[in-house]
Amino acid sequence: MKSIEAIQQAVVAAGLDGWLFYDFRGSDPMAYSILGLPRGVFRSRRWYYYIPARGEPTRIVHAIESGALDDLPGSKRIYLPWQQQHQILRETLAGHRRIAMQYSPNNNIPYVAKVDAGTIELIRSWGVEIATSADLVSQFEATLDEGQLASHHRAADQLGMIVLAAFAEIGHRLKTGGSADEYEMQQWLLEQFDKAGLEADHAPIVGVDAHSADPHFEPSARDSSPITPGKWLLIDAWCKEKKPRSIYADITWTGYVGETVPAEHERVFNIVRDARDAAVTHVQREFAAERNVRGCDVDDACRAVIQNAGFGDYFIHRTGHSLHESVHANGANIDNLETSDERSLLPRTCFTVEPGIYLPGRFGIRSEINVYVSAERTATVTGVPSQKSPVRILA
Repeated sequence: MKSIEAIQQAVVAAGLDGWLFYDFRGSDPMAYSILGLPRGVFRSRRWYYYIPARGEPTRIVHAIESGALDDLPGSKRIYLPWQQQHQILRETLAGHRRIAMQYSPNNNIPYVAKVDAGTIELIRSWGVEIATSADLVSQFEATLDEGQLASHHRAADQLGMIVLAAFAEIGHRLKTGGSADEYEMQQWLLEQFDKAGLEADHAPIVGVDAHSADPHFEPSARDSSPITPGKWLLIDAWCKEKKPRSIYADITWTGYVGETVPAEHERVFNIVRDARDAAVTHVQREFAAERNVRGCDVDDACRAVIQNAGFGDYFIHRTGHSLHESVHANGANIDNLETSDERSLLPRTCFTVEPGIYLPGRFGIRSEINVYVSAERTATVTGVPSQKSPVRILA
């Protein structure tokens, strides 16, 4: 688990009296991760773990599962009837006016909203203010140590080379009289991952023409279009090293099978590219001015470029997401569309920037990069250089 001292320092810095963790039958996976509790252990009763800004933590557990939190430090309070549970919890929080929980006002950040409304109501009835733990969760769930950062860089470098090699592989097959389709190239990418010691939680996206306009298209052996001259191609791939605590990389590139990219595709690509770069510029400028940077504001800066170009209705997802040991992690997302993500981009965190324009039934363009925020609050793009123009696949 993260050290109690580190958690308490973060709680004090946030101006809080403590951080209350609560779980019922696995309702809060972040609690297990942050506290270092073993997964897969059946717990059927409610438990609480309160870390005050100063002093000893308190474990509150049911009599039938009195050892549920024995892996954690602190005093233990055991309850049996629900009335005793309420009494012990109220006593534990007595004198503490403002605490953090996995709660999000108005459910703006549903990824953090793990505590049920009834529990919130109960604690508020005792005069305790509940603040969102969103930035605390980011601090303990999304920051990278030096080893993890190195693993991300290695994955990003290898992923970029593999994706570029995929475009070259398609060109080679077509030049030599062979063929390629979406599913074949998806499986080819997975084979390259395995050879490079990389893994992914699910298979990459390889989409041609209308399929590229579906942001979450998944080719299969039964639903796979051929990649032939005159086709537009999108490849979205993500992976990490096959080692504990490794960090994901996630990129999207697009290309055209032919000598000359159609003018409309070129124009839309340039808009997406400029939106992507506007997001990065916004982050870098705000950090240079020593201002706080929120995920929602970066989304606005990116989205404005696409909206001003007249394609706002075709940018149908958030601008980016947190990267960590999972490809969609628990840090701040670059989002003011699907959610209002007001979480700050914290030092030593990584996220994607991936604007897209999707023209239904025709083609879609997404350009995805990864950005790392250093301890000094400088933002840099990791992996291969950002795509500047569509890849031309010469058959």
